[in-house]
Amino acid sequence: MAPSDELDYLKSLVAQLNEKIHALEEKAKAAAHARKSPAQQLRTILIGPPGAGKGTQAPRIRDEFCVCHLATGDLLREQIAKKTELGQMAKKIIDAGELVNDEIMVNMIKDQLENNKSCKNGQVTIHPVVVFVLDGFPRTIPQAEKLDAMLETRGEKLDSVVELAIPDQLLISRITGRLIHPASGRTYHKEFQPPRKPMTDDITGEPLIQRSDDNIETLTKRLATYHKQTAPVVNYYKNKSLWVPIDAAQSPNVVWENLRKVFREGPRSS
Repeated sequence: MAPSDELDYLKSLVAQLNEKIHALEEKAKAAAHARKSPAQQLRTILIGPPGAGKGTQAPRIRDEFCVCHLATGDLLREQIAKKTELGQMAKKIIDAGELVNDEIMVNMIKDQLENNKSCKNGQVTIHPVVVFVLDGFPRTIPQAEKLDAMLETRGEKLDSVVELAIPDQLLISRITGRLIHPASGRTYHKEFQPPRKPMTDDITGEPLIQRSDDNIETLTKRLATYHKQTAPVVNYYKNKSLWVPIDAAQSPNVVWENLRKVFREGPRSS
């Protein structure tokens, strides 16, 4: 092949590649701006005791279904750190050793659903669809009723309420070995999921900590409180045919596949 013919051939290949790249870019843009499918317009609640795996599964739900993850513990800490009005009220209650009341919790969630852009599935319409996975809320029947009322005013409703069920003794074993990276919330376990380097975050290299309340005595009290609070809430959602139990003693990947089935097919087909 003459040099000029070879050059023309290569130019032709480049032109074809550029056309292909342009077509793929346009396809990607169209997909990014497309309205989310019904499966992605998800409104769900994760119920489960500390250590059941909510912190592991909720980010996966957030990423796959394009929803916001609202963990009340994280939200409270953020409000307190920012010294907002809600945060200052919550701090006084927590410092007094009492439980944060329903009014503060409901207002905090209401603020997130109305103002957190990630809870609107990327939509910028006047009345965007609220999409979320709630973690740690509602914890009482009044909270559940107020959440229903909030959604009803928007013409929306919950899709499912998933309980991650696991025996208390297994939870205690899990949590007393739990290690946390404070900045990101990443969790490890001394036995089941150790970091590559002892007491060191795999990604940042920063130190890991063990929470002071991750001990048997404190956990036993927390679990007793959890069961007392949660039983009425579970029954509330059972009566609405929204409740789905999942065995959280299984491996995280098996739990995840069970969750995906619930979110894609609905509670009654799970």
